[in-house]
Amino acid sequence: MVDLVVRSRRAVTPAGERPAAVLVRNERIVAVEAYDAPVDAVTDVDLGDLALLPGLVDTHVHVNEPGRTEWEGFVTATRAAAAGGVTAIVDMPLNSLPPTVDAKALRIKRDAADGKCHVDVGFWGGAIPGNAGELPALHDAGVFGFKAFLADSGVPEFPPVSPAQLAEALRAVDALFVVHAEDPYHLHEAASSATYADFLASRPPAAEEAAIATAIDAARATGARLHILHLSAATALPLIAAATATGVRVTAETCPHYLTLDAGHVPAGGTEFKCCPPIRDAANADRLWRALADGLITCVVSDHSPCTAELKRQDTGDFAAAWGGIASVQLGLPVMWTAARDRGHTLADVVTWMGRRPADLVGLTGKGRLAVGADADLVAFDPDGTFIVHATELHHRNPVTPYAGKRLRGVVTRTWLRGRTVTGDRPGGRLLTRAGP
Repeated sequence: MVDLVVRSRRAVTPAGERPAAVLVRNERIVAVEAYDAPVDAVTDVDLGDLALLPGLVDTHVHVNEPGRTEWEGFVTATRAAAAGGVTAIVDMPLNSLPPTVDAKALRIKRDAADGKCHVDVGFWGGAIPGNAGELPALHDAGVFGFKAFLADSGVPEFPPVSPAQLAEALRAVDALFVVHAEDPYHLHEAASSATYADFLASRPPAAEEAAIATAIDAARATGARLHILHLSAATALPLIAAATATGVRVTAETCPHYLTLDAGHVPAGGTEFKCCPPIRDAANADRLWRALADGLITCVVSDHSPCTAELKRQDTGDFAAAWGGIASVQLGLPVMWTAARDRGHTLADVVTWMGRRPADLVGLTGKGRLAVGADADLVAFDPDGTFIVHATELHHRNPVTPYAGKRLRGVVTRTWLRGRTVTGDRPGGRLLTRAGP
C-alpha cells in the first residue's frame, strides 16, 4: 500500500508530458505508473485533465526576517510560494538583520524561520568586504553558496565587494557564488522623476556587461563556480557564451518580469515596476527568451523582493526614491506560462526552467521533478484556467505588484509538500541545508 496516488492525464515528468499516476510513500515518490494503473492507496486523487507538476524551486527569494519583517516574513512568503506552486525556496542573505554573513547570523536566521514555513526553505550566505575568513564555517553550516554585490545593495549592512574582494572570496571556499552583476562605475544617479525612462537611463546595459566581465574574470582566475543573478541586459549574453565555451564554470538566471514586462509600457509613477537591474524593452526580452530556449540562460526565478507600500513611494511616483524590487513568488508560474504558451513553449519547458534547473543549481536533486526517489512535492495546475490579479488577494505581506489587473493563464488548485496538502494554516515546511561538500 502507498500513502497517496495522484493521477493526471497531463503529468509533467522528466520525459515530458504524459498520462501518469504518481505513487507516494513516506513523503517520497516511489513509482510513476500508467494513469489508470490499479493502486492500493490510502488516498487516491484523480486530477483528470488538470496538469500534475512537480513543486517548483525558487532559489532567489528575499524573506527579510528577522529585522525587516514589516517588508516580508517566513509565514507570508512561504504561504505565497505554496499558493503559486513553489515548494522550496532559498532565502537571500540581505535585508534581514543581521545579514547572513557568518555562522552566528545563520543560526539567528534559522531560529527566526523555525516553525513558520509552509514550504521548505534553504539559505544563501553573503560575501561582503572583510568576511572572507567567515565563509568556510558558514558553508560548513549548510548555506547553499554565497551572494555578492558588485554595486550598492540598497542596505548599508550588506556593502558591495570590489573585484579584488570578490576574487578573495572565491579563493576562500569551494562554493557556488551568485553575483548581482552591475558595475558601479557605469551607473548614474537617477534624477527625481515619475518617468520610468529617466530611471532606466541610470542603469544602462553597459553596467551589467562590465560587471559580468569582472565576475567571469574572477571565476576564470580562481576556477570557482559562478552564477549570474537576474540577468536583465541581453547584450551581456555573448560574454557568458564565450566564457562557457572556454571552460569557465558560469551559469545565469533571469526572472519573469524581464521576460514579460516592457519598459515602454511602464506607466508614469508606476514604481511597482522598479527593480535593479531594470526592466528593459520588448526586443531585449525577445533575446532573453531565445537564450532561455537555447539553454544559455538556465533557469527562471522570482527575485521576490518586497517592501512596504510606503517604501514604493506610490504617493509621489518618484522612481529615484522608491525601493527597487518586485514581489512575485506567487505569480511566477502563471506569468511564465501565459507568455511561454504564446511563444510556443510547453509546460515541460516551464517546469524545467522553474523546477529542475533551479533545484540542480543548488544541489536539491530530490526537488523539481516527478521522478522515483524525489520528494513528493506536487502541484495540481489548470493550464487553461484564467484569473485577474488583485494585489489584495495575494499572500505576500504587502499588496504591491506590477501584475495588478493583468489576466493570467494557469491556476494552481492544490499543492502538496512531501505528500501532504499545503493548507496555509499549519506550517509544515522544513529548513534545508546544503548536501555534500
